[in-house]
Amino acid sequence: MIQRTATPLEVRAQATDINASWQTLLAQAIRDPETLLSRLGLSLEWLPGAVQGHRLFPTVVPEPYLSRIKPGDPHDPLLRQVLPRHEETLSDDEDRNDPLEEAATTVTTGIIRKYQSRALLVLTGTCAVNCRYCFRRHFPYGDNRLSPSAREEALRYLQRESGLNEVILSGGDPLAMNDRLLAEWVRAFEAIPHIKRLRIHTRLPVVIPQRVDERLLTWLRESSLQKVIVLHINHPNEIDQAVADAAARLRDAGATLLNQSVILRGVNDQVDTLCELSERCFGAGIMPYYLHAFDPVLGAAHFRVSDDEARHLCRQMLSRLPGFLVPRLVREVPGGESKWPLDLGLA
Repeated sequence: MIQRTATPLEVRAQATDINASWQTLLAQAIRDPETLLSRLGLSLEWLPGAVQGHRLFPTVVPEPYLSRIKPGDPHDPLLRQVLPRHEETLSDDEDRNDPLEEAATTVTTGIIRKYQSRALLVLTGTCAVNCRYCFRRHFPYGDNRLSPSAREEALRYLQRESGLNEVILSGGDPLAMNDRLLAEWVRAFEAIPHIKRLRIHTRLPVVIPQRVDERLLTWLRESSLQKVIVLHINHPNEIDQAVADAAARLRDAGATLLNQSVILRGVNDQVDTLCELSERCFGAGIMPYYLHAFDPVLGAAHFRVSDDEARHLCRQMLSRLPGFLVPRLVREVPGGESKWPLDLGLA
């Protein structure tokens, strides 16, 4: 039986306490599309397609992120990033399960080594939000689980590779792990003389800003490593006061904050949106860093923006913004020695 859609007042009444701990907010995240549609007062005509997409890649949307989505608007750019759709069942010849061919650069359980001086450590497969365009939506996290023996092997690899000076924590989302385990990993990195820098790729301070609590800040402050936190924000509406406050706490703990975005159809494929995103990031103390060209991951073709369109948007940004607010347009080429900047050419 199809029930009526909740009114906006009912939607808010059903909300989880937004002042709860980050662990509670993560545990109580919405995990089915019908609840997501109901909470936002959206018609259940969207449900059949959402169920089809959900079966391929589960829905996860936490309360703080949900609170920034406009109720009743099925085309809200934040909703588009998290609502499963029928289009996820479609594919073309360009789509891949592993578009960056990371399997070929996995050197030991949990460690991906693409570049000479950096190693990426996949700490967990858990995320606080399942972005529908995620290039790792098909990643074999089970095969890369860091058991105690795999953890020791990963550390031995980092110790013997003297050409490494930076460890990148990734996932999933590394900040989905508890702080005791994260602090143990960081102390182990600090004991390796050639490791100078810790980079954390995370979306959690954006989707659940309550994650930036005193336990997290304590081990960040205490670490002797240089600390870089790369956030993932695609639209200016993702930055509210709670996110800005979380960013300020991270900076106060000694972290340099950067933002990387992905160019996405229907989300940020307008120059006004991209310019406002850079302005809001910088206003929150987050430096625009990368704008990633779309990765052809299976199930996400409806987000595709061509490289030529992306170049045009970046040229328009250059005409409106100071250069330091224009992120570098890049593509990750499998087997490449770095992210590859896309030549913008002349207007």
